Amino acid sequence: MPAYHFVAINQTGQQQKGVIEAETEKHARQLIRDKSLVPIEIRLTQKKETNKKGFNFSFSRKPSLSAKELALITRQFATLLSAGLPIEESLLAVSEQAEKQQVKGLLLSVRGKVVEGHALAAALREHPEAFSALFCATIAAGEKSGHLDKVLLRLADYTEQQWQMQQKLKTALIYPTMIVLVAIGIVGFLLEYVVPKMIAVYGHLNQSLPLMTSILIGISMFIKSYGLYILLILIVGFVLWRRALKKSAVLREKYHRFLLRLPLIGYAVKTADTARFARTLSILSASGVPVLEAMRISAQLVTNIPIRKSVENAVQHVREGAAIYLALKQTTYFSPMSVHMVASGEASGQLENMLERVAQTQEEEITRLVDVALALFEPAIILIMGAIVLFIVLAVLLPIFQLNEFTG
Repeated sequence: MPAYHFVAINQTGQQQKGVIEAETEKHARQLIRDKSLVPIEIRLTQKKETNKKGFNFSFSRKPSLSAKELALITRQFATLLSAGLPIEESLLAVSEQAEKQQVKGLLLSVRGKVVEGHALAAALREHPEAFSALFCATIAAGEKSGHLDKVLLRLADYTEQQWQMQQKLKTALIYPTMIVLVAIGIVGFLLEYVVPKMIAVYGHLNQSLPLMTSILIGISMFIKSYGLYILLILIVGFVLWRRALKKSAVLREKYHRFLLRLPLIGYAVKTADTARFARTLSILSASGVPVLEAMRISAQLVTNIPIRKSVENAVQHVREGAAIYLALKQTTYFSPMSVHMVASGEASGQLENMLERVAQTQEEEITRLVDVALALFEPAIILIMGAIVLFIVLAVLLPIFQLNEFTG
């Protein structure tokens, strides 16, 4: 049955929102009244209408899932299926556990499709904003093999690992971000309040100011006159740049190629994407997805366009009969160690295990890069902050020293 979002008023006159399953909108209104509620608004989840020209308009924002929500839902769903509950009952139980109404509506919408007779993977594919191609393909493989519970447990481990990596990165960025904000605040305070008073005092002196002081005064006056405009230009430029990247595939590809040419960032992007490809291919292969289909799906999850195109060419070479390790080697983006491990997995029939090791090695390399970058970034910010403050202090004190020498 389809799911409906509703807004109603209870007996105390308070507004109440929720999600309910019903066969029709009329049935949904009756169910809401049975709960002693007065329905005000009822709409089908992800309701769409099409105009005469064929364009789709969505009257509700498509619900998406965060990494934490997806990991929690997958783990709960896998646990319930492993306990022997049917798919539709498991989905209903997980939806009842959801705290957000959007997540609950999403799960009930999926359950409605399953109750109507659709496969679980097909129901999930109708929500690509919430469930990735990897997720749907793995679920489809689990349904075909009859081991959906085991596949879901593997997916739960994967989604939890991705969420933990995101949390670790966010936590690691808290301290450097605070340092940068404090540094900007201190410098802004000095330029806004200290330097103008210094200019007022030194303006009455009939003597030339030191070069450092003159530079500081010029910077302060420039920021005071044009700082707001510069900030607005930067914000507008950033927004326009993001829109241009989103709309223009050519510009996006050029930007991605530029990122790959940067010394440290390029290596990090390449390592992250090859790790993502290896991890995805390992999960899909272990779930019973055919190799070519698994490689095609894994290539779609590569974020960098040049790397994605190279991997797609590798998939074509494998389709034509080439070995996987040779096709990946020709991309020049996979490390020699990764290629050798894939070759060993192909030869021994343990490809998914070797791909998992490749992904683990690459992910550990990414973690090491992040740790090193943050370890270098923190003292660098402190040194830069110290140099700026020292420059401001010297620029303020030098005229005083000169005045003392003159009066002495």
